[in-house]
Amino acid sequence: MDNDRLLLGRIRDLARRTSEQNYITHTDFLSRSELSEAMSACAANGLITGTDQIDFVTFVKYGGTPDSDRAMICFLPSYLDKESFLRQADEEGVILCCIRIEPVNKRFADELTHRDYLGALMNLGIERNRIGDILTDSSKAYIFVTTDVADLICDELIRIRHTTVKCTRVPPQSCDITPSFKEIEGTVSSERLDAILALVYKLSRGKAQELIESEAVSVDGKISFSGGYDLKAGSVVSVRGHGKFIYLGTEKSTRKGRLLVKIKLYA
Repeated sequence: MDNDRLLLGRIRDLARRTSEQNYITHTDFLSRSELSEAMSACAANGLITGTDQIDFVTFVKYGGTPDSDRAMICFLPSYLDKESFLRQADEEGVILCCIRIEPVNKRFADELTHRDYLGALMNLGIERNRIGDILTDSSKAYIFVTTDVADLICDELIRIRHTTVKCTRVPPQSCDITPSFKEIEGTVSSERLDAILALVYKLSRGKAQELIESEAVSVDGKISFSGGYDLKAGSVVSVRGHGKFIYLGTEKSTRKGRLLVKIKLYA
């Protein structure tokens, strides 16, 4: 609760500063659950004053890519609309920095994972709220960080595991790594969370309910405590130890009254 109050106070202060001084302000990186909790707290305290407005100030959630897992809440001055802000942020990297990390010699490089990159950044003494998404493929990674730690990373991060690496600041729009998906289609009796989990991960309804009861399942960044409510199309579901998927919704009903649904499972 103390952390929630601190974050709410921080958001109020940022909105006030943007309103009074007419310049961009923003939080540090927040996870999906933190973003969800922040929006709920703002709503509960009467701070949601319009579509994409907190305390009468327009805001944008921005993390460097269209579907960032970790993002900042950015407050916009009166002279800047959302489209102009996003274009400027993507092209110039003024809100956050994107750093491309590559092995100096690909022939002798380890196969590095998200955990390896995150661990290397944390070993530099960088706090988690300064680090956004880390997108990787077999040859490189793009990391999104707050501007105040970018120089430290570029100067000091020279080795990850046994691999010598080089770091280059690039515009966020230069990131050419996008998540890959596997599309799943199947029938369920309802759009209940436990039914969808059972379909996606080939579980019994009982096992799906156990995952939910162990607080291993979050929907749109918020931990789910019950499998008995219906998912909405577009919901992002994360399951600890299993992965993440996007629920796309129903396609049609079968003759027996079951629902044909589609899911995009992160590969």
